[in-house]
Parts: sequence; structure tokens; C-alpha cells
Amino acid sequence: MKGTGASSGIGIGKAVIVNDVLPEVLKRYIDDADREIEVFMEKLENTKKETARLAGILEEKASETEAQILNGHVLLMSDPALIDEITGIIKNEKICAESAIDSVCGNYADIFASMDDELMQQRAADMKDIRNRLIKAVLGIETVDTALIPAGSILVAQDLTPSMTAGLNPENICGIVTKFGGRTSHSAILSRALEIPAVVGAADILEYVNDEDIVCFDGDSGEICINPDLKTLAEYEGKRDAFLRERSELNSYRGKTSQTLDGVRVELAANIGNPDDAKKALEYDAEGIGLFRTEFLFMDRNTAPSENEQFEAYKSVALIMGGKPVIIRTLDIGGDKEIPYMNIEKDENPFLGYRAVRLCLDRKDDIYKPQLRALLRASAFGNIKIMIPFITGVDEFRAAKAAVLEAMKELDLEGIKYNRGIEIGVMMETAAASIMADVIAKEADFFSIGTNDLTQYTLAVDRGNTKISYLYSTYNPAVLRSIRNIIYAGKNAGISVGMCGEAAADPKMVPLLLAWGLDEFSMSASSILKTRKAVMGYDTALLKEIADKALSFATEEEVRHYLEGIC
Repeated sequence: MKGTGASSGIGIGKAVIVNDVLPEVLKRYIDDADREIEVFMEKLENTKKETARLAGILEEKASETEAQILNGHVLLMSDPALIDEITGIIKNEKICAESAIDSVCGNYADIFASMDDELMQQRAADMKDIRNRLIKAVLGIETVDTALIPAGSILVAQDLTPSMTAGLNPENICGIVTKFGGRTSHSAILSRALEIPAVVGAADILEYVNDEDIVCFDGDSGEICINPDLKTLAEYEGKRDAFLRERSELNSYRGKTSQTLDGVRVELAANIGNPDDAKKALEYDAEGIGLFRTEFLFMDRNTAPSENEQFEAYKSVALIMGGKPVIIRTLDIGGDKEIPYMNIEKDENPFLGYRAVRLCLDRKDDIYKPQLRALLRASAFGNIKIMIPFITGVDEFRAAKAAVLEAMKELDLEGIKYNRGIEIGVMMETAAASIMADVIAKEADFFSIGTNDLTQYTLAVDRGNTKISYLYSTYNPAVLRSIRNIIYAGKNAGISVGMCGEAAADPKMVPLLLAWGLDEFSMSASSILKTRKAVMGYDTALLKEIADKALSFATEEEVRHYLEGIC
């Protein structure tokens, strides 16, 4: 069987099926609506307190980043609009609390699930988790206690909700397999944070596995084997031992210089979403922050973060990194990301719509200026660089730089210190930017290639659409040529070029990127040491022939097959 590899490692153990199925919710009419609302509010408060407690547990086991998933649930449950809708239905329709919860939360979940953005689709899973827990609370049904799962177990479930994950004992869980989910789902994110091997999206898993079955799987390839024969079991045990040896060996690469055999130095940085992630980046020996996604500061709340709130977050990262470069991307939200207080109309085609720099330039006073001022103020405390996303031409980049200059003038008048030489770069993620890279490079201080969107836009493939996901590949010759063009344009203009998309940590892409002269590789912190090991094993002089050969192929399949043969 095959699913999606979500967390590296080899899982071997006895299956424990976790059925956290919600009972059928019946539309039951009531006589005393006020009493029903009183009960609902009491259960709501209890659930919020329990969720906050679970968030604290998760913070101890993983980090503040993972805990924020559950803290986001608390915020969603505290949303006055959500509460008013539920209590309004109870009062006006005289129906039970569980039916009102099911209706309102179900509608929100459907709205989120229909959006094109993966992050918003994950909000659908959040809302379903909240719905299930609130319904169980008002019905007095106990939630599954994952802390009781015995040692040596492979947890098998439809999905692994954040509330279920908080109770897990990583020492007892040899792996996780879920029917639903993708690499960006909470079950995947939390599995990686807890360093538990995981495969998600294994659609048929619950049809073929039973409690006590022996399950083996590869958390990278997504391959799953149920009740293997002795030979297959031995093969998986060998893979597991090799993986654990490699993970142990990677520790020897801490503190080493990221350079090739012929002395070419590169920077290995981390992608983060909040200040706490920066601490984790240092734990993995990151040499900088290649992407700080600031949109996470704006989500799961009822109002936009103030200038001072943003300043403290950016300053915190700068101080944590102690002078190492910190590239902070300005706000990248739009019609594909539902942030109610922003009052952004939903686009019919959100990926091509009112988003990122387009939105920021249109809303300079209430959105863009406060962020730019916060970034500039924080630059006095470390090596902060500003990156502008979703650029399609020089005019947009000039307008963004002009907004930065306006913010600088304001700070000058107020006597506030900042780095006057702060670098302003472009996130190269559109086909237009790639084609115009040589022109944009003359005005930018640096480039960072966002391969996730660059691949999507170059190939006209919605990466969230499962029907055409087979077309989405960075190994497509058109994408590879686009990446090379951007790197060459940057190098010819004398600016540094980095990459913050998933391809930066892809072992098959590393030799090509080194051959073309990429300066900085930014990735999930947990991939840094493995990538450093790969970099230190290459001689760039010998890679040029490999890179040229890779670009000689006509199809994605040919490129992939070739790279698999040399890596």
C-alpha cells in the first residue's frame, strides 16, 4: 500500500487502530433554550481550558510552534461570531446544542475545505476537530486517550487531530499512519516535530489493517507493508537501523563549514513561521533564516498585529540569531487565505488574484506601512533583510522599495534607529519574474527562489489539485531552466541568490543547484545537517557535466530517472 511520506524514518510495530468517530448527531428539539445555551457555554469554557492545557503539554514535547496549533483552536472557539451563530440557532430554532454546533462548525469547515490554499484547507481540519470535541463535551462522551497506547505501537487512524497528538508518548509510538492528510496537514507537521515516522493519505489503510497486525512503512517513500513475511520484515529492520545510524552520524556535521570538496562555501538556512522556530533552527545548526513567513503573525486572531507587536516578533528573531542573516518576507496573504478582519473579497482564482505585494501596496496605511516600520525598527537589533513576494515586474518592486523609503523617512523624523543599509530582495516565484530576472537583478539586493510557486506557475498546475498533481514537479525541464536562469541572472548582477522552496533540501536537486552557483539553501530546520553532509561530498567542478546532462533531457521522467541514478 502507498500513502504520502510525511515524517522521515522507518516505522515497525503492532497496529493500534484509533477510532475517534463522532456519533450521529440528531436534530433534537428542546423546551428550554436558555438552559441549553447555559450548558453549551459551560462546556465551551471547559473545552477551551482543556485545549489550553493540551497546548502546554505539546509545547513541552515539541515547541511553541506546534502548541500554537492548539492555541489557535482556543482563539477559534473564542470567536464571538462563531459563538453567536451557535447560540442564535439554539435560541431561534429551539434545537439542541450538539445539532447547532454540528451545523455551524460544519459550514465553516466546508468553506475552508473549498479554498485552494493548503493552509486554509488545514483550517477545515481544525474546525472539524473543534466541532467533534464540543459535541462530545455536550454529550458527555470521553475523548480517546492516546497516552494509553502501549510501547511498540503503530498508531493507525482516519486522521490525527492536534488534540489527540498532545497526549501521545513518542517513546511508545513507533510510527503513525493516517487515512487522510498531506505533507502540510497538522498530523504531518506534528509527527515531524515529535520525530515520529509517519505516512499520511493512505486511503485504504483502515480496510486492510486490524489491531495487532504488524505494520512496516517508510516515512519518506510512503510505502506501507501489512503483516510482512520474515524476509520483508528483515529488510525494513535493516532500513530502520541504517536510518538511525545516519541520524546519529549527522550530529558530527554540527559546527562544520558548509562547503564543497573544492572549497565553495554556501549558506544553509531555515524556514520559520514564528520566533520560537528560530530557536529550533539554531538547535539544528542553521547559519541563518532564509524565510520568515510573517503571515502566521496575522492568522488565528481577531485583529491585525500592531506595529509594536510585529516589531517585538522580528526583533526577537534577530536577537536569537545573533547577527546571522534573517530574511523576512513581507505579508503574503490574499483571496486564498481567509482572514475575516482583513475584509478581503474571495477571488475566483485566488492564486492569480489580489494577494501578497498587490494587496500590500493597495493597503499601505493599515497593513503595509506598520509592517515595514516594524521590520526597519527591528533591523537595529540584527542582520534583517526584507524580501518582497509575488513580484511580476520591476514596477512592482520599485513601488515596494518606495514604500520602504517612506517608512524610513517617518522613522528619521521620529529619531528612531534602523539599519540604513538594509537589503531589500525579491522572492522569485512567478514565470514573469524568471523571464525578467536579469532586469530585476539590477535593482534587487538579493534573490530567493520560491520553487513551490515557481513550479506551479511555470507549469500552470494547481499543486493542491490531486487530479493533476502528477504534473507538478520541480524536475520538469521548464522549471529547471527557469531556476538556472534566475541564478545566472543574479550572479551576473553580483547579487546573492538563495532558495527557500522545498527543492532546496531535495538531495536530487542539490548537485544541480551547486553547479549553477546557488549561494543559500533554506529549508526545514531538520533537513539542514543532512543537506550539509550532501554539500560536503560534492566537487562543483565535477557537477557542471551532471547539470548540463540533466538539462539535455526533454521530459520530467527522464530528468528524474537520471538524477536518481547519480544521487
